[in-house]
Amino acid sequence: MTGTETENSLDAASEEVLADGNEERESELRLPLARIKRIMKADPDLNLASQDAVFLVAKATELFIESLVQEAYQYTCQSRKKTVSRRDVDNSIEAIEALAFLDGAMD
Repeated sequence: MTGTETENSLDAASEEVLADGNEERESELRLPLARIKRIMKADPDLNLASQDAVFLVAKATELFIESLVQEAYQYTCQSRKKTVSRRDVDNSIEAIEALAFLDGAMD
């Protein structure tokens, strides 16, 4: 997924959030909202986090993870393997400029 595709996907997800109800939205997520909120509150600059903000952060995180895994899977397929390995994730981080901030994060 390119940077533009990721941005478009995130825009579509945020529009979907604004259109849906709270109960339906929460069932779409795979990450626990309570844990996301706790991580957000660990930031001393954050005083209060609305449910919509927590949901959007959770959805953006899921989309980011999905994009990273898709890129890593491409390296897995190129190596003719069936299991995504750490090396595949590292290769995708090194190859994609937008993921440069993750360089060394898995060390």
